[in-house]
Amino acid sequence: MAARSLVSCSSSFLAGQASSSRPLLPLPASSCFSLPLRGRRSFLPLCGAAKPAAAAAASEKRETRGRGITKPRPISPELQELLGVPEIPRTQALKLIWAYIKEKNLQDPENKKIIVCDGRLKKIFGGRDRVGFLEISGLLNPHFIK
Repeated sequence: MAARSLVSCSSSFLAGQASSSRPLLPLPASSCFSLPLRGRRSFLPLCGAAKPAAAAAASEKRETRGRGITKPRPISPELQELLGVPEIPRTQALKLIWAYIKEKNLQDPENKKIIVCDGRLKKIFGGRDRVGFLEISGLLNPHFIK
């Protein structure tokens, strides 16, 4: 005999009632159905339905290189010196620069939004001594070769 589970159901359609209380609906453990949601996705599956074999094979064949800001781009020699790679996505470059800033403790102790540049960061940020954290991505643009 299949094991049965009790699932809380907020939909009056699935519960078969129009009451405001949330009845428990006994369902077999192997059953698969969807609960209605609000927003863009209209249904949330309650089981781990497997992907069709064709869709799984197509996703494996797809190239994993990103698009837009996640696409690896060649970078300037100054940025290569800091990051150690010849090409990198913008997102990863920013992530590595933040890791460098945290590692070297280069944030201003009074205002953590300000980065106090050392010699390596001055080369990247145009010789500036202090840079706001919102300016970093804009100052990296010239270092990504198109």
